[in-house]
Amino acid sequence: MTKVFIDGSVGTTGLRIHERFQDREDVELIPIDEEERKDPEARKKKINESDITFLCLPDDAARESVSLVENEHVRIIDTSTAHRTEEGWAYGFPELSKEHKENIINGKRIAVPGCYASGFISLVYPVAAAGILPKDYPVACFALSGYSGAGKKTIAAYEAEDRPVEFSSGREYALTQNHKHLKEMQKITGLTRTPLFSPIIDDYYSGMLVSVPLYADLLKEKQTPESLLEFFREYYKGQKFVKVSESDDKTVSGGFLAGNGLSGWDGLKIYVTGNEERIVLSAQFDNLGKGASGAAIQCMNLMLGCEESKGLSL
Repeated sequence: MTKVFIDGSVGTTGLRIHERFQDREDVELIPIDEEERKDPEARKKKINESDITFLCLPDDAARESVSLVENEHVRIIDTSTAHRTEEGWAYGFPELSKEHKENIINGKRIAVPGCYASGFISLVYPVAAAGILPKDYPVACFALSGYSGAGKKTIAAYEAEDRPVEFSSGREYALTQNHKHLKEMQKITGLTRTPLFSPIIDDYYSGMLVSVPLYADLLKEKQTPESLLEFFREYYKGQKFVKVSESDDKTVSGGFLAGNGLSGWDGLKIYVTGNEERIVLSAQFDNLGKGASGAAIQCMNLMLGCEESKGLSL
């Protein structure tokens, strides 16, 4: 049995990870009393008793937890922003390359990607690595998310009976272009320019759609939606968690892509739309699945050498 401690088990991601272990016969959860949740000494004891500790904490608290590790055998899976671009941390998106997957399998420190970043990187990393997208391309990205990704306080605000009327509408945010996911979006893809990123939170619980528009004549090779679809199909061939749309895809309804179209599913689906002049790359997934707790469990499964999709919904 693998001993697992969830540091920060009352937040949205921590709760979802905990739920996913309920039917796992190969995992023993290490509990912590409510009054000890924020006690560094109590957490230190639990962390060093574990084989794997999940960090579902704010950035500073996640850094503190890492500093508490004394047992060299403890492996950390961090769902916060704290370590995603830090040296010595494997980036938890195994489908990007064989190297990414091997780093997760053999690593002791794994940083789970951000939800928006997962969609963005699934689209941009392959075309940048293949030389289709110039590294200095002025990349823009717009995205739509359910409110669950914003944490417990925002969830409560959206579900309150007396909420403001504007909560019934999509609301654009990160207006200063300083969203916390931008750093990993740029570094992991190798872009030389920081992307322009415009996220929207909307009035539904979970699900995410991340889109990157491209001008075909600014790419290094002549591309069409069809040629890029074929490229992505080959790039992600055989992957369980990343699928590429087919022409008769049932999740596209009447020419619309819904932000909540894959809510409850732990994979990610890629679409390429547009025409010969202007192309849009899109990733549709659940911000609580491949965008958070599902990705964390996938990384743990790889580290343990068990079925990659164990305990997940595909």
